[in-house]
Amino acid sequence: MKLIINRNQLPLMPNRFYQVIEKELAEVDPKVANAITLNFRDPDYSAEDGGFHPVEIRLEKQQEHWRLVYVTDFAYRGHPYPELVKDIDICFNSKQVYNLFSGWTGERESRSLINLFTHNFATYFDMGVYKVKVSLN
Repeated sequence: MKLIINRNQLPLMPNRFYQVIEKELAEVDPKVANAITLNFRDPDYSAEDGGFHPVEIRLEKQQEHWRLVYVTDFAYRGHPYPELVKDIDICFNSKQVYNLFSGWTGERESRSLINLFTHNFATYFDMGVYKVKVSLN
């Protein structure tokens, strides 16, 4: 049985983003969980050498379909002891987008950031840089 993801949530996400998620969840039985967390990791990403930022996506079951809760892009920041922090956070509960350098963004800035982020994310996915872990809760 295929997972049905509500694509009408705000902020709106491009179709290519949903295609990546659906590809990773193609083998998941939607009846065995109430929540799903997807972790996309570049095993070579480090504070010293850089690489592709880790991305975490959370979905929750809502009646017959699934809804996005958040999409978070993490990055190492800080010196001399870098920590992994939220670089971009798309929150579907509050319908807002956060960026580390500018804070909560307006609708127009959010749209530009979401389009850039999802284009890059899907491109990196297609390049095979991510190891993906799917956790069912």
